[in-house]
Amino acid sequence: MTIKSDKWIRKMAREEGMIEPFVDSNVGKGEAVSFGLSSYGYDLRVGDEFKIFHNALMPVIDPKAIDEESSFLDFKGDVCTIPPNSFALATSVEYFRIPENVLAVCVGKSTYARCGIITNVTPFEPGWEGHVTLEISNTTPLPAKIYANEGLCQVLFFESDEACETSYRNKKGKYQHQRGITLPRI
Repeated sequence: MTIKSDKWIRKMAREEGMIEPFVDSNVGKGEAVSFGLSSYGYDLRVGDEFKIFHNALMPVIDPKAIDEESSFLDFKGDVCTIPPNSFALATSVEYFRIPENVLAVCVGKSTYARCGIITNVTPFEPGWEGHVTLEISNTTPLPAKIYANEGLCQVLFFESDEACETSYRNKKGKYQHQRGITLPRI
């Protein structure tokens, strides 16, 4: 597998619709948390809809039985404040279409990481497409701000010399074509 450069990402976004909407340069430095195309990746933006976790009614988190109404507060706006030692779910602005011979990995941006904000995203499997559900953890003892429509994490693309035997599309994965914030599914 080889990591792909900005030239390859640009070509795939323009010709194959791999990233929509696609921002062709890295923008926002000094005014916003940067987003768009970078040297060897793409800085995706977090949307303006969030599900903020609260534990007032839930003594335990069960991935097989998440109760959306009693576990999360819905929030829509330009700045989401995540409570101390808690997390929120959000979705990417961009919609991704991953080729059959590509695996994408998402890592946090240093601007947030240096403030104790961790972004957790599972790999984008070959053949997967959809909006990315983002888990944003505030590891600090203070409330933390997340800025909507700005960069949150960087996607790195790795291309294999052959397509995988069974892609996410082929196995009809449960998160295929997801739009918006998607809670755990069994």
